[in-house]
Amino acid sequence: MQEIELKFLVPESRLKGLMRQTHVKSSQVTQLAAHYYDTPDQQLAQAGIGLRIRKEGDTWVQTIKASGDGIAARLEHNAILDNEQVQTMLDNNELMPNLAIYQDTPIAAALADFKLKKLAKNLTRLYVTDVERTTRLLTESNEDETDNCIEMAYDHGEIIHGTDDSLRKAIQEIEFELASGDLDFLFTTAKTWCKRYKLCLSTVTKAENGGLLINGQNHSPAVNANLSQLQIDKDSSAPAFIRAVVHNCLLQILPNSSAIVAGSIDDDHILQLRIGIDRLRTALKAFTDFSDEINPEWLPILKQTATLLSDYYQLAYINAQIEPELQACGAPAVDWTTDIENIKITPINTLQANDFQITLLELIAFTMSDPSIEPQTDQLARDKLTKVLSKQYKKCLKTNKKADEISDEVSVTELVSNDVDLDVNTDIADNDQPESDLLDQLRDLRYISEFSTPLLSKKKAKKKTKRWLKRLIKAQKALEQLNDDNQYQQFYELKSTTDANALYGAGWFTAILTDDQSHIDACLAKFADSSTFW
Repeated sequence: MQEIELKFLVPESRLKGLMRQTHVKSSQVTQLAAHYYDTPDQQLAQAGIGLRIRKEGDTWVQTIKASGDGIAARLEHNAILDNEQVQTMLDNNELMPNLAIYQDTPIAAALADFKLKKLAKNLTRLYVTDVERTTRLLTESNEDETDNCIEMAYDHGEIIHGTDDSLRKAIQEIEFELASGDLDFLFTTAKTWCKRYKLCLSTVTKAENGGLLINGQNHSPAVNANLSQLQIDKDSSAPAFIRAVVHNCLLQILPNSSAIVAGSIDDDHILQLRIGIDRLRTALKAFTDFSDEINPEWLPILKQTATLLSDYYQLAYINAQIEPELQACGAPAVDWTTDIENIKITPINTLQANDFQITLLELIAFTMSDPSIEPQTDQLARDKLTKVLSKQYKKCLKTNKKADEISDEVSVTELVSNDVDLDVNTDIADNDQPESDLLDQLRDLRYISEFSTPLLSKKKAKKKTKRWLKRLIKAQKALEQLNDDNQYQQFYELKSTTDANALYGAGWFTAILTDDQSHIDACLAKFADSSTFW
């Protein structure tokens, strides 16, 4: 069967109020003791599969979970075990799952890449969980006299290392699982609770947390964009296409966001989250007329979130990466710690904002909604994509021409510094320079092209498509490096007003900016000369 649930982390400041709503007369409290199994090298976890044997009250249940049809969906198979047999195996330290029960079940497809007999021999208990679960049913009657029903479960406990019980990780989360009824009821209810208790979405399962404990990690590695997960076919309708694209963006956004709200300050999580949001913003702007269900309020919230993440990331990156590189070249040390600490809105603050969390919920609901009920369901996405790409491509060429005209009149140094505010919160997107506009437009064209390639690229023209994308990305990255160097120069120049040591960095990046233009011109010329793939 498939379970559809949403999981949230609970901020300490809202825990007491939340507990009052979970511990009501109708709620039930159950002790859950679970044993989780995998191979020593965690092959199941790598395939997105969780396997456990858990005592639920007085009953032992063997459960396997795998990815389902949708971000909030998971395939799940539960098998009730014989209590006496389980107890005997526990007494002999021989408790192991029985994989044979999955051969003729819907979950078998998730195990298709494994040889079950060999897998069974390699399984070992990696960790256990000890959780107190408080459940409450939330119901609503429909006009047709059927009930919408959600099981709300608050889990509090810990994960314990399978061979060293001194290694533990706390669990404190709340889940909303659709027991019956409409999907809309699940998301409407989750949004209500999210607003009231400042809940933060998390895609990190107990199995994933257990794997992190085993590996001695606090958070999973940052997740990059993965276009191989973009599930579309040549005959995708416009509404189905935009849902698939948004889904692909969320597969990058949600894991990185989950890590940050759980406490990660890793630069890679921040960077990949921002890239995921940029990809999503591009998709929503470019394909806005592909669906009538796109909420115009999503874009400004996503833009604000991306901007705040960028403000923090730039300083953190300078401190962690740029500063050591400069010092290795003989530069005097510059301390950026106070500058970082003085940023009022940190990444975790940014993501905990209700507007952002509600937007994520609405985007997930959008991807899981039925595209066939939209008026545009008879319009093929590929018939609309050519126009979108051509419009964006012409915009890039026009801006590039304008930039060339200006570069003939002023020097590179004047170009990159003219009319730029030295405030650390400078947003490159708000700059009127053609280079800034061109960077944004090239980035948008790249993402639009990557989303569109599966539908428009012809088998005989794969090399042509690959070459065009390669040149586009190279031009984008060249301009991106110019933009980054320009930003670093501004940071060091501003810093030099209070710390003379920063003059070295300001001069360093001024020199780099002077040398960048010929490389950028060459990349842009190759891009402009390439024939398009659509």
